[in-house]
Amino acid sequence: MIREIPRRPVNGIPMLIILPLAILAVGSFTVRLFAREAIFAGLGGVALLLVLCVMLAGFFMVAPNEGVVLQLFGDYKGTARDPGLRWANPFYSKHKVSNRVRNFETGKLKVNDVRGNPIEIGCIVVWRVVDTAEAVFQVDHYEDFVHVQSEAAVRSLANGYAYDSYTDDEKCLVGHTAEVSEKLKNEIQERLAEAGVEVLEARISHLAYAPEIAAAMLQRQQAGAVVAARARIVEGAVGMVEHALEMLAAKHVVELDDERRAAMVSNLLVVLCSDRHTQPVVNTGTLYS
Repeated sequence: MIREIPRRPVNGIPMLIILPLAILAVGSFTVRLFAREAIFAGLGGVALLLVLCVMLAGFFMVAPNEGVVLQLFGDYKGTARDPGLRWANPFYSKHKVSNRVRNFETGKLKVNDVRGNPIEIGCIVVWRVVDTAEAVFQVDHYEDFVHVQSEAAVRSLANGYAYDSYTDDEKCLVGHTAEVSEKLKNEIQERLAEAGVEVLEARISHLAYAPEIAAAMLQRQQAGAVVAARARIVEGAVGMVEHALEMLAAKHVVELDDERRAAMVSNLLVVLCSDRHTQPVVNTGTLYS
C-alpha cells in the first residue's frame, strides 16, 4: 500500500525573482567572455545558462483543496498541498489531484429486490479524495473506479431489501430511507477505501417498480391500503358500538335481551362500516313487533 507523503516544496516567489536575475547575469557574463575570446570559460557560462533555463521547469501551481503528486523517474516523492506558486526539482513529474468535494448521480439501474421483483433504482454519491497517493497509484482512473463501484454497491443493496414491506418488522427500501442510506454509504466506502476516497453521503434519488410490473404492483398497493383502511374502520366501529351499549346500560335507557342486543350490534356495525349512506327503517310498532 502506497500512502501519501506530505512534501513542502520551495516557495516559488523568491525563485521567480532569483532565477531570471541569475539567467540575465550569467548570459551577460558569457557574452563578455566570448567577446574577450575566452572560449572555454564562455562554454562553461553557456552550460550554466542551460542549467538555469532547465530549472525554470520546476515551477508549478497548487490550488486550494488540491494536491500535486511528485514523481522522479517513476519513484513517488511526496504530495504538495500548500497552495500557491511552488518550485521543486525540474525533473519531477507533477500530477494534480483535486481534493474538493464532488458528487455524481448514477443512472437508473434495473435490478431485482429481495423478492425478485424488478425495480429501478438510482442514487447520489458525495465523495472526495483524502489520500492522493492511493488515488493515483492504487487504482487506474480513480474517478471511473468510484462510478463503477458505486453502481455495484447500489445493485448489492437493492438485492438485500424488499421494495415495500407488508409488516412493520420487515425493512424495505421505501419505508426505511435513513437506514438504507447509511447502509449504502458504508457499502460504497468499503469498496472505495483502497482508492483513497472518502464517501461523505449516499442517498437514493430514484426508486420505482419496473414498467412491466408497475400497474400490477399499484393494484396490490391499493388493495393493501383498502384492507388497512377497512381494518381501522372496523376497529373504530367496534369501539363505538361497545361504548354505545355501555352508555345505554349505564343510563337505563332501554333493557335489551341477547337477541335484541345482537341485532343492535349488527345494525350499528352495518351503519358504521358501510362505504355508502345507509337507508334507515323506522319501526312504528312495539318493541317486539
